[in-house]
Amino acid sequence: MVAALAANLTIAVLKFLAFLLTGSSAMLAEAIHSVADSGNQGLLLLGGRRSRRAPSREHPFGYGRERYAYSFLVAIVLFSVGGLFALYEAWEKWRHPEPLESTWWWVPLAVLLGAIVAEGLSLRTAVRESSAERGSGSWLRFVRRAKSPELPVILLEDTAALTGLVLALGAVTATLLTGNSVWDAVGTALIGLLLVAVAITLGIETKSLLLGESASRENVHRIQDAINGGGRTELIDLKTLHLGPDELLVAAKIAIERCDTGADVAAEINDAERRIREAVPIVTMTYLEPDLYRPPAAAD
Repeated sequence: MVAALAANLTIAVLKFLAFLLTGSSAMLAEAIHSVADSGNQGLLLLGGRRSRRAPSREHPFGYGRERYAYSFLVAIVLFSVGGLFALYEAWEKWRHPEPLESTWWWVPLAVLLGAIVAEGLSLRTAVRESSAERGSGSWLRFVRRAKSPELPVILLEDTAALTGLVLALGAVTATLLTGNSVWDAVGTALIGLLLVAVAITLGIETKSLLLGESASRENVHRIQDAINGGGRTELIDLKTLHLGPDELLVAAKIAIERCDTGADVAAEINDAERRIREAVPIVTMTYLEPDLYRPPAAAD
């Protein structure tokens, strides 16, 4: 992610240079987009570092959700700094059209083509890293169900960046060929709408993580099997909650066969906790409430 941050900052500088030489609003929108992406990657790095702090008296369950909070800030930055600015710039360009500087016509094209190659490589890396976690599910399901916010954020940002660059290239090319700067305004507006749509999607999905999501369906099934597979315990009720992408809290009410002593009950609970952690290693906290085992009534 540090390398991607450095690359985004370099691309942002080149886009600003192309804007200054040509006056293209699409290039300015793309430059601001790269600045926003750079800030977002910095936020994700900061959130990941702060989430690793040890639990405290005020935060006994730790700081794992800081990664979700900083990912939500990413959506806000992308919406305000990237999307709304591009829409404002498009409106101004539409109201007061100005021709592009023709002397340096090749600069924005060269910058955009180079940026497309760089963003394409970045997107390929994000897809490769996300594929292992995605499994056989669709990309839409991956974005909606992923508990680690960084990969979906980077995946959506890189997709939006590559699409925005293609839009900017089309807008600048059309403007240079026709001499009509309305195309520049249209391209800028499309970039703004794209960024707003991605930001809203990220905000909705990250809000769900902030509110607290349960374990994935696969992990819930593993926990159920771990409790029921012990021979002397049976699941009555189960609640799970992600404290962070790699931290899962399990609270369950389990039925235990009659035991002679409290030590026997404690031993059964400890054994159930061990089986749960072996089945789902990201379980960091378990709270099991014992109840008497009641065998099912015999059929008449």
